[in-house]
Amino acid sequence: MNKATAIRWSIVALAVATLELACNLRWIDPTAVIPPSAMALGAWKILQLAEWQQAIVETLTTVAIAILLSAIVGVFAGWGLTRAPRLRRAVDPLLASWYAIPTFVFYPLFIVLFGLGRWPLVAIGFLFAVVAMMLGTIQGVERVPRTLLRTAEAMRLTRTQTLLRVTLPAAAPWLFAGLKLVVAYAFIGVVAGEFVLANEGFGHRIAFAYNNFDNRAMYGAILLLLVFVAALNGTLAGWEKKLLARRGLR
Repeated sequence: MNKATAIRWSIVALAVATLELACNLRWIDPTAVIPPSAMALGAWKILQLAEWQQAIVETLTTVAIAILLSAIVGVFAGWGLTRAPRLRRAVDPLLASWYAIPTFVFYPLFIVLFGLGRWPLVAIGFLFAVVAMMLGTIQGVERVPRTLLRTAEAMRLTRTQTLLRVTLPAAAPWLFAGLKLVVAYAFIGVVAGEFVLANEGFGHRIAFAYNNFDNRAMYGAILLLLVFVAALNGTLAGWEKKLLARRGLR
């Protein structure tokens, strides 16, 4: 463990210990925030309940579909924009201001298009995440060394072969950076959509616990979500670090 990681974990441990102490000494109203130990017990309890297990599977499936679609569409759309400079200049202002758009206002339209159920939430998660993948792809493709592209031309590779064998492998570090954002944004879009709009899923269960003043279940579910997303992003960050190390980058 390096120094930065040790400092980071120390800060997290100190924050958790401080919150635990403040809650137990009633410096914080227990009806508003419960101790981290109670959150952990709540998380363990809901993992054993069938309705929560079903909600977890439902949400993870929806998020996985949104991530997959965002990654595929984002990579090819980003690459396409690098091949069409005029189109890119036209859409650059939209990409720059994308996250200022209230995506949830399109939910009624998605219901009309896709019906009730999972697919409107997939669409919201996709809209949240796809632009991050596009921007990561654009940055990566623009940083591919020209010598590699000239070598591909000299070897008479087709455009598809150049993309799959040269461009995307060379842009892999930036693709990983985009993928980390895709994971985070997909979870935000899907879980927030379930919390506000859906009648099933993990976000809906959190909203149900909130409306019924079940703090232990609500905070336990939030803790589970934070731990899972942090672990997933940590895994991707580890793969990214290994990839950069192989290329002699930092």
